[in-house]
Amino acid sequence: MNAPIGIFDSGMGGLTVAKAVKQLLPHEDIIYFGDTAHFPYGDKSASALKAYSKKITRFLLDKGCKVILIACNSASSAAFEEVKHMAEGKAFVLDVINPVIAYASYKYDAQTIGLIGTKRTISSNSYYLKLQASNPSIHLKSLATPLFAPMIEEGFASTDVSKKVIEAYLSDERTQGIAALILGCTHYPLIKKEIDLYYQNKIDVIDSSDVIAQTLLNQLKAQNRLNSEKHKASYEFYVSDYTASFETSTKVFFGEQVILEQVDLHTV
Repeated sequence: MNAPIGIFDSGMGGLTVAKAVKQLLPHEDIIYFGDTAHFPYGDKSASALKAYSKKITRFLLDKGCKVILIACNSASSAAFEEVKHMAEGKAFVLDVINPVIAYASYKYDAQTIGLIGTKRTISSNSYYLKLQASNPSIHLKSLATPLFAPMIEEGFASTDVSKKVIEAYLSDERTQGIAALILGCTHYPLIKKEIDLYYQNKIDVIDSSDVIAQTLLNQLKAQNRLNSEKHKASYEFYVSDYTASFETSTKVFFGEQVILEQVDLHTV
């Protein structure tokens, strides 16, 4: 079934997930939507995130997507159920939280792990509640790191600025004495090497994009919905607010140059 995989986020962060999907599932078409007009999602209300997510889901369903992948932790925590309801009978929905919970529950039994993410993701308690339901023996220590996403979007990853911001956040006691750290935002894989360096490679830093791509592969296999290996994949990229600098920056996230098409969400 040569139908595309729809992926959305508030900006470029979800492209880390799209890139992981592209690498693991090279024959799958991808349609990506970056809601740049409303970036960042991390400081938006739950009701706003639900409204944005529903509009984007409608757009992706109209494009014939067989999968709706919510490549944003904030939107996953606020709008997962609404998106599932909209897509029922048309596409299956995958978020970025549940696959990581399943992975952590299996690998870190009776250990202490950390979580960093946006204010919305941390305040929602989604990871804590899901982890408690899945494996209550695991102790979770959470810390909001709201400067990371805009810092990355503005091109300050792998600079003296990012080094100082990372040290300022990760010196917090809530990120000490842990066996692993969950990167609870799809922007954060772009500073994973710097985070590894801060911890001197002594803890596991969990890149959710790889876990999510593997989960997607497993689900498509189980449903017999993988594209033929003879199929040449295509990639489409849409944004709710276009800038040339954003188009250039997406190359860093996706790994190749892309062309963005603007869509007015008010008309969707």
